[in-house]
Amino acid sequence: MSFRSGLLFAAVISLSLNSCRDKGGINIDQGEIHYTIEYKGDVSSMKELMPKNLIVYFKDDKTLMEMSTFGNSGILNLSNPEDKIFDTYISLMTIRYFYVGEPGEIYPGFEAMKDIEIRKTSRSAIICGFNCKNAEVTLAGNKSNTYEIWYTNEIKIKEPNATTPFKDIDGVLMKFFFLVGTSEMHFTAETVFKKDIPDKTFDRREKYIRISRDKIDEFIKKFINP
Repeated sequence: MSFRSGLLFAAVISLSLNSCRDKGGINIDQGEIHYTIEYKGDVSSMKELMPKNLIVYFKDDKTLMEMSTFGNSGILNLSNPEDKIFDTYISLMTIRYFYVGEPGEIYPGFEAMKDIEIRKTSRSAIICGFNCKNAEVTLAGNKSNTYEIWYTNEIKIKEPNATTPFKDIDGVLMKFFFLVGTSEMHFTAETVFKKDIPDKTFDRREKYIRISRDKIDEFIKKFINP
C-alpha cells in the first residue's frame, strides 16, 4: 500500500469512527440532541422491548429527555426551573404515570448511581463538531471499575445535569452511561440539531396519574429491564 493510499485509508477509518452530525454550530441555546443507546452487562432476553434511542430537547435552561421504545411507550424527564417543574413520566401501553420532583432532586431510577465519584481529566475530543472534555466515574460500591464520560461547554444549557447523577458536570453530556436496575446503558450523541423548540414542550403533561417516587422507580426498572 502506498503512503498516499495509507493516508486515505486512515481518513476513511477516522470518519467512520465519528459519524456524529452537527447541524447547528457551536454555542446554540435551543434544539435537539439525538443519542444512540448500547446495552452492556446483564441484558434482558427481551431486548427488543428496551429503549433504543434518546432525544434531548433543550431551550435555555429547560430540558426534556425522551427515551422511547415502541408506539407511545417511553420515559420522559422534564426539567423546567422557571416554572419549578421537575417531573418524570412513564407510558407503557395504557399505563400513564408521573412523579413530581423537587428542585435539585435526582430523577427516579438512579439508585444504583448514588454517591458516584467524578474525576475530571485533561483529555479532550471533538464529538459532533463540539470540543469535549473528559471525566472518569467510579461507583460507590465498585471503585475498581471506571467509566468514561464526555461533555461540552459549547451547547448553552444552564446546569444541564442538575437532576441527574452527573450534577457536578458543568457541560452537556455527549457520551455517558446510566445504570438502571441491572441494565448498563451507554449513550452516544449521534446528531445535534439547532431548531426552534416551542415553550409548550416544557409544560407539565396532562392525563397522567400522579404516583410516589418509590412506585415510579419500580415501573422504570421494569421498563428498562423487561
